[in-house]
Order: sequence, then C-alpha cells, then structure tokens
Amino acid sequence: MSIDPVSKIPVSQQLVENGNEHSIQGQFLKSLSEDVWAVIIGGFLITAVLLIAIFSDDFSFSSPVYQWSGVDELVGKVLTLKNLLLITLLWAILLYLYSIANWLSGNDTRKSATGFSIIYILAILSLVIAGNKTINGLGIEYVVFALLIGLFLGNFFSLPAWIRNAARSEFFIKTGLVILGTSVLFTDMVKAGVPGMLQALLVVAVVWYFAFWLCKKLKVDDEFAVIIASAVSICGVSAAIVASGAINADKKKLSYVTTLVLLVAIPMLIIQPWMVKYFNIPEIVGGAWLGGTLDTTASVTAASQLVGPIALKAGVIIKFSQNVLIGFAAFLIATWWIFKKQDSKLNTGTKPSLKLIWERFPKFVLGFIAASLVFSFLIPDETSKQVSGFLNSLRTLWFALAFVSIGIEARFTELAKIENGRPAIAFTTAQLFNIFWTLILAYLLFGGILFPVPAIIGE
Repeated sequence: MSIDPVSKIPVSQQLVENGNEHSIQGQFLKSLSEDVWAVIIGGFLITAVLLIAIFSDDFSFSSPVYQWSGVDELVGKVLTLKNLLLITLLWAILLYLYSIANWLSGNDTRKSATGFSIIYILAILSLVIAGNKTINGLGIEYVVFALLIGLFLGNFFSLPAWIRNAARSEFFIKTGLVILGTSVLFTDMVKAGVPGMLQALLVVAVVWYFAFWLCKKLKVDDEFAVIIASAVSICGVSAAIVASGAINADKKKLSYVTTLVLLVAIPMLIIQPWMVKYFNIPEIVGGAWLGGTLDTTASVTAASQLVGPIALKAGVIIKFSQNVLIGFAAFLIATWWIFKKQDSKLNTGTKPSLKLIWERFPKFVLGFIAASLVFSFLIPDETSKQVSGFLNSLRTLWFALAFVSIGIEARFTELAKIENGRPAIAFTTAQLFNIFWTLILAYLLFGGILFPVPAIIGE
C-alpha cells in the first residue's frame, strides 16, 4: 500500500476523501437556488463595473444604441460595426455567466447556450423595434414587443425543448432586479418628501388589500390572490415574482399574472397620458399618478415624457419610492403566509419559525436591497453617474430576455382554462381601482390640497 509522504495517509484513502470533498462541493453548488445565482451574477456585474470605474477614472462606458427614426439612422446608428460588436460583446459576457450558473447547477450547458443565444437575439430585436422614434413616441416600450415575440413563437410554433428550457424568465428578471437596485435610491424618497412616501404607502397598502379581497370574493385561490394583489399594488412583474417566491407559488400562475400585467399595460401607457392632457390635470399630479399606477420605471418614463418634464421627474421619483418597498413587501408576505395562511406543504405539524420565513424569503431581494443601499450611501455621485447608464443597459438586457421568455412560457390554451378567467377579471378590476385611487391620492398629496406642492420635483 502506497503512503503519501506528507499526510502519512494511504493514497487510496486520500483519493476517496478528495472525491467525497469534490462531491460535497458539487452537491453544494447544485443546491444553490435560482435566487442565489441571480444575486451572484448581478453582484458580479455591478462589482466589475464599479471596479473599472474606480480604477480607470477616464474610462467611458459605452451602451448599445437602439434608437432610430428612419432606415438611414437604423443603418447608420444601430447596425454599425461598432454597435453590433458591442451587442455581441454583451452577449458573450451574459452567455458566459449564464453558462457557468447552468454548468455548476448540473444542467446541459451546450444546448442551454444555444437556446440562450436565440432568446438574446429576440430580445435585441424587441429593443430595436421599440427604439423607433414613432413607436417610442407612442409610449410603447420594448417589454411589449418582447412579450409579443415570445407569445407568437411559443403559441404558433413547436419550439424544441432546449429553447423552452433556456427560457428562464424568473432567473433573468431576478438578475435584472438585483441590478435595478443600483438605480433605486433611498435619497429619491426624500426628494418626494412626505407626500411621496405617503402615496407609496397608501397605494401599496390599500390597493393590495382591495385586490386580495376582490380575489376572495371571486373565489380565486390564495396563491393567485397574493400574486395579483402584489402585481397591481407595487410594481407589476417584479412584485409578482417577489410575491411568488415568498409563497412558493405555482409557476403557471406567475406566468399567467405576468402576461396579464404586460397586456393591460399597453392601453394604460397610451390612455393615461392622454387623460392627463385632455382633462387638464396639473403636470405634477399627472406625473405622480403615472408613477403610482404604471408598473415599470421604463413605462413611467415613457408615459411621463408625453406629459412634460415635471411629470417625468415626479413620476420617476414616485415609482422609485414604490420600488423601495419591494424588500419590505417580500418579508411581510413571507411572514404572513407562513403564520396566517399556511399552505398544504406546511400542514405537517411543523411550527412556523424564523427558519421557515428565511426559506420562503426571496433571496434575490437581498441583492436588490444591498445594491440600493450601496449606491444610496456609499458610492460617490460622480462614480454613480459614470456607471448608471451602462448598468441600466445591462438591466434592460436581462429584462428583455425575461419578457421574451415569459411569452415563450405562456400558452394561450392553458391560460384560458385557468379558473374560468376569474383571475383576469380580478386583476383588471383591481387595476381600475388602482387607477382611480392613485389619482385621488395624487390630487390630495401633490395638488396643493393637503400639502404644499413639492417644489424640488419641479426644479
């Protein structure tokens, strides 16, 4: 028997122990959840960008160009060799990180890489379509086209399994949400003052309760009710995914709600800015209204721009104020679900505990909060401005991948059968309530009725 001269342990025994150690490491890596990988990848991208900015003061971050108004600009701006190389470089970076996560999780890397690449091309296509000046002027953003492209392919073509398996919408949007934290600053809540914080809290609390109550009246199950209430009251798809993770909901229900969110958002993007102008709603009130009802920062920006600069600033600040509540909502939903609405998985005699709350808490929310805290209080303004545009472009890419994937995952035939359409009725009714309730609050809080009009928003 050969003996290792250093450890004095038989070589055969050492090989077995090393094999077990690698096996344990492999099992640990495979056990990492989608949430954890989202935090790891999102955190890596943020850290890498910050390190480049800190150690290369004169480095200029370039983001891909998608905006164009005619064929000449399409060719001269979007389809230039430099822009296409930049888009390709970002594809390579995202694919590399995605493949590492897949490989360490024990998935087929080769097929998933091919599927990811196809979804990436479709995501870029949605960004280019939405980049058209005419379409952009209508307030229709890339998420709509990404969803429609995915729905078309997923429902009218028989896609191979390796494409459907690569369409990991939750993983993509969770990673994007971690990066979104870099632009959701706690200091923005201060800019809106008491009116902004009150509106964010009252919209989320009242609309969430109404939506949940309505779902129960319509006999919609509890999982659906929680996801719908969160999506309507906080921030659409992002909040739906947070709520779904907090209660470990059926992914088909999440796909159903996210599809509803995006489809209902289309008429809201067009009709609400028109109403602000037609009814002569004060610009700051209109911005606060749009910021409190539209579901993404991008849609708030697009719609508010149609109203005016004051509306744009007010809308974005209000939306950021609501986004800050994602972390608090995740904790409250996870805690409430375990202690008050225990599902069948917990009806085993096990007492609710902090451990169970931690297991249910969506871990990617911690990445979102950490990024927000770091950029709110630790990163200098100069550095933040230097990297914000590029980080936003990275976030947009992850979101575009997510919305294409949501479309691919959603099957019309299955969605139509779910609870005879009652969740759709509950969602649209709750959204109408949200629209009117938020408009009343915007008038009371920003119209000079209960508080002076926040001057800083108009600066």
